[in-house]
Amino acid sequence: MSNRTLILGGIRSGKSALAEAEAAACGRPVVYVATATADDGEMVDRIARHQQRRPDDWGLDEEPVALGGVLARHREEAPCLLIDCMSLWLGNLLGEEEGALEREREAFLAQLERYPGPLVIVSNEVGLGVIGMDALTRRFCDEMGWLNQALAQRCDQVVLSVAGLPQVLKGSPAGGQSGS
Repeated sequence: MSNRTLILGGIRSGKSALAEAEAAACGRPVVYVATATADDGEMVDRIARHQQRRPDDWGLDEEPVALGGVLARHREEAPCLLIDCMSLWLGNLLGEEEGALEREREAFLAQLERYPGPLVIVSNEVGLGVIGMDALTRRFCDEMGWLNQALAQRCDQVVLSVAGLPQVLKGSPAGGQSGS
């Protein structure tokens, strides 16, 4: 497994399942870093489905905003951190006070470069659709695209999940997965 893997994809593209398989194959303890907040019934159901899929021996660290702090907390033991997902994290930050996004993004990217253990990061690819009709949607898409680019630069492997199939964009295929 690459030390840092970014798995991109659209909604229901299979990116979380690919990330979970990647983390399980690393041969190290895994901590699932959840950025979601259960703000409505549908999200409660999504979170429950994700929880049911995960092995019982995986740790859990729920953090909707301060991901840099999560990496710093786990640095000494350096388990495999599976961060799911960056788009929910970004949405959480857009609802915070002015400057929070820039501050937390900088802290996360700095800690990502220092983290000694394996990382598997899940993010939505939102740049393949239409341009949003309102300013907040356009800002979200812009920020998501810039964040994904920053993550891709820092990751050893980048995989795009399409219909549950991994398409390797950077690095070599992991776990015998085909990129074609």
